Amino acid sequence: MRLDRFLTQQTRESGKAVRQWLLAGRVQVNERVCRDGSLQVEPMQKISLDERILQDQTARYYMLHKPQGVVSATIDEKHQTVLDLMPPALRADLHIAGRLDLNTTGLMLITNDGRWSRKVTQPETRIPKVYLVETEDKIEAEYADVFRRGIYFAYEDLTTLPAQLEILSDHRAKLTLYEGRYHQVKRMFGFFDNKVVGLHREQIGALEMDAQLNAGDYRLLTNDEVKLFL
Repeated sequence: MRLDRFLTQQTRESGKAVRQWLLAGRVQVNERVCRDGSLQVEPMQKISLDERILQDQTARYYMLHKPQGVVSATIDEKHQTVLDLMPPALRADLHIAGRLDLNTTGLMLITNDGRWSRKVTQPETRIPKVYLVETEDKIEAEYADVFRRGIYFAYEDLTTLPAQLEILSDHRAKLTLYEGRYHQVKRMFGFFDNKVVGLHREQIGALEMDAQLNAGDYRLLTNDEVKLFL
C-alpha cells in the first residue's frame, strides 16, 4: 500500500491534508522524514505523524529445534504444530520460513517479517540446506555421483539440482540441497531403494542449528544471524 493511502486510512483525513503533512515533513518512516507519498509501506516499518505512532511492529526472528511428530504449520487439527511449541503471547503474528516433513527434525526459522522469510524460501536464492541422513541399507559410493548429476522425478517431469553427499558411515551421510521438493531426500534415496529412517536438518545457508537447543526449544536470532539472509 502507498504511504499516502495508508495515512488517509489511518487518520481518516483527506488526501489534501495528507499531502500537506508530507510536504511539511511531519511524516516519519523508520524515524526519518519522508515526503514521498508513493512509498510502499512494509509491515515492519515504523510510521509516525508528528509524535503519533501509526504503525510500529518490531521484527522478530527465531530458530527452533523441530521434534519428530510436529507439523510445520501454523494451525493443524490433528497434530501439534511448531508454533504450538511457543507461548501464545509470542506466536500471534508469526509464520514459518520453510517446512520440514512430520518426522524430520532440526532447524526451522520462524518470523513475523514476510519479506525476510521470502528471501529464505524463494527458489531463486538457492540457499543450501544441510541434512544428516540415516538409512536402512548401506549408502554406496555411487550415490554421490548420481546426486551430483541430479535425479529425474517423473511425477513433476524435472531433474533435481546437483546435490553434495558426504558419506559419514555405512548408514549415515550429510546431504546438501539447493531446493526443497516434496519429500525430496526420501525420494532421492528411494532411487536406490534405500529407505530413510532418520532425517535432521542441521544448517540453512551459513546458519547452523544451535547445539544447545533441545528438541522443542527455540531462541531469538542474533542481529548477525538475521543479516545472513538480508
